[in-house]
Amino acid sequence: MPDNNPLLNAHDLPAFDQIKPEHMVPAIDHLLDNNRARIKALLESTVDFEWENFIQPLEDMEDRLNRAWSPVGHLHGVKDNEELRKAYNTCIAKLSDYATELGQNEALFRAYQAIAESAGFDQLSAAQKKIIENALRDFRLSGVDLPADKRQRFKQLQQELSRLQTQYEENLLDATHAWQKHITDKAVLAGLPETVLSYLMQNAAQNKLDGWLLTLDFPCYMPVMQYADDPELRREMYTAYATRASAEAGNDAKWDNSQLMVDILNRRQEVARLLGYANYAELSLAKKMASDTGEVLSFLNKLADKSQPVARDELQELQAYARDKHGCEHLEVWDIAWYSEKLKQETFRFSDEDLRPYFPVPAVLGGLFTVVQRLYGLTIRPRHGIATWHADVQFFDIFDTGDELQGSFYLDLYARKHKRGGAWMDECIVRRRHSNAVQHPVAYLTCNFTPPVGADPALITHDEVITLFHEFGHGLHHMLTKVDFAGVSGINGVPWDAVELPSQFMENWCWEREALDLFARHYQTGEKIPAALFGKMHAAKNFQSGMQMVRQLEFALFDFQMYLDPGIDSAAAIQRHLDAVRQRVAVIQPPAFNRFQNSFSHIFAGGYAAGYYSYKWAEVLSADAFSKFEEQGIFNTATGREFLQTILEQGGSREPMELFVEFRGREPSVEPLLRHSGITA
Repeated sequence: MPDNNPLLNAHDLPAFDQIKPEHMVPAIDHLLDNNRARIKALLESTVDFEWENFIQPLEDMEDRLNRAWSPVGHLHGVKDNEELRKAYNTCIAKLSDYATELGQNEALFRAYQAIAESAGFDQLSAAQKKIIENALRDFRLSGVDLPADKRQRFKQLQQELSRLQTQYEENLLDATHAWQKHITDKAVLAGLPETVLSYLMQNAAQNKLDGWLLTLDFPCYMPVMQYADDPELRREMYTAYATRASAEAGNDAKWDNSQLMVDILNRRQEVARLLGYANYAELSLAKKMASDTGEVLSFLNKLADKSQPVARDELQELQAYARDKHGCEHLEVWDIAWYSEKLKQETFRFSDEDLRPYFPVPAVLGGLFTVVQRLYGLTIRPRHGIATWHADVQFFDIFDTGDELQGSFYLDLYARKHKRGGAWMDECIVRRRHSNAVQHPVAYLTCNFTPPVGADPALITHDEVITLFHEFGHGLHHMLTKVDFAGVSGINGVPWDAVELPSQFMENWCWEREALDLFARHYQTGEKIPAALFGKMHAAKNFQSGMQMVRQLEFALFDFQMYLDPGIDSAAAIQRHLDAVRQRVAVIQPPAFNRFQNSFSHIFAGGYAAGYYSYKWAEVLSADAFSKFEEQGIFNTATGREFLQTILEQGGSREPMELFVEFRGREPSVEPLLRHSGITA
């Protein structure tokens, strides 16, 4: 073992204060070499393959590799630099090779088959059986049945995809952080709330500048679009944001993702054809709840048919308001958020900024923890002295009703340079049982909120509160599992179109008076949200919900229909697909220079390729699941216990529809989603 490598030392948690880029490649090389030798020895020495003598050692090896790789992948997302990026890219190529090699190992495949066909298979637990069944499926999806030349091509494609996806993500990060606008005349920023101005001033000071510094990070971009009175400033920021990582950005195509998108699409389609599928969308569904591509398209189109008339009416209302009240005859896309905010304020006497003082981060965290305590009997406590990657990061433990440790999580809330945008939950350590002890799960919870300014606590928007609850729902799914085998523990083995159920489910408590009263307190006075303000917030909840719905359906249909087409050969062809979907479902047509697809990392660099529909699919499940709490009380402990036991604790050990029916007593209905969205009464 390489000496003094913190990625290989037996820590309970990653030694983030010691891990350096030079540790990464040697650690991964060492573990991969050991794993290959151990697998070879197991295959050669085992006579009768069983769980204990074969699969358990494989699970142990996989866990050790995952525990070394997890902090590497995480640091690439939250503390990127050139040296780390180089090490990450080297490792990801090695891991891609290793995964394909295992997936195409015929002897390994036959060993799993032997266990599945053995008399002892029936004696295994449901989770163990599911792991073996999933593995046999995944062997076939890795090309184990292919002839040698096609297997080699499959491996090559996986290597190339790994490299291309990483490059796409890195281009987007670099393009986002390359754009800045330094402002010294405060009049240019007229309309922006004081909280946002203070943040922009802090941005400038951190870069040793006077005045205010604008960036394309979301806590800066979105308030400018909503509140900045200067239409030229809005146009400039919209253009920069909408052309990121494209030739339209005017940075000599340095970070242009156009060809990468084509290359990624074509390689995924070739992988699908090698495996006998007509297109990548079909291959994507091999691991999802949806039965076939027709079911997905029917689902999305039905939602579009329900939502479009509402969205069109909302846009017409906005156009009439802009014309009649502001003399604006033609709405540009960079004007829509600004006029929408003005219309919302006039209609409901309410602005999102009115709520921000009631959501100081410490109180929001305390309230979130109280909500899950009341739902599931959990207690959450901070643990100090844990090594982290940034001074802002906190660490917490979760305990059950008997004060037994269930899991832990790192919390990294604020936007900063060298950190990927968006919000996500990822696994640090997976729950599993070994040597009669439980390895407790640990999660990374990452957001990009506006950081604290001066001596005040960070004040976040209601949308950011919803984001925090959403990611914590993912975290609970990972941390509260009772499954003892890593392959189907927590979110592992859960179909991608069901994995958003626990996250979207948690969002509902952000709208309930009984829940908000637990934490929504004015950061200066301590008062709860006044009844009148709460009423306005609720009245405005579904403001332009039809427009929001068709926007998400535009993304989902673009993704799915593009992956149904195996013949896309250019960035122009991708654009034509997007244009066609917009003509079909969108009510707002963006300008010709818009290159949204060049920054759509969910489907080009993430796990949502031919799967972005999963958000809406799972939202049907989550809205219907929450409707049971609406019927029985949002803090009904019996209902909370049922959700905990049937959904959160089960991980991927059983089929999600089976679990949903066990919780709800029937298959899901789309009506609660439409009702919550204000699209049908």
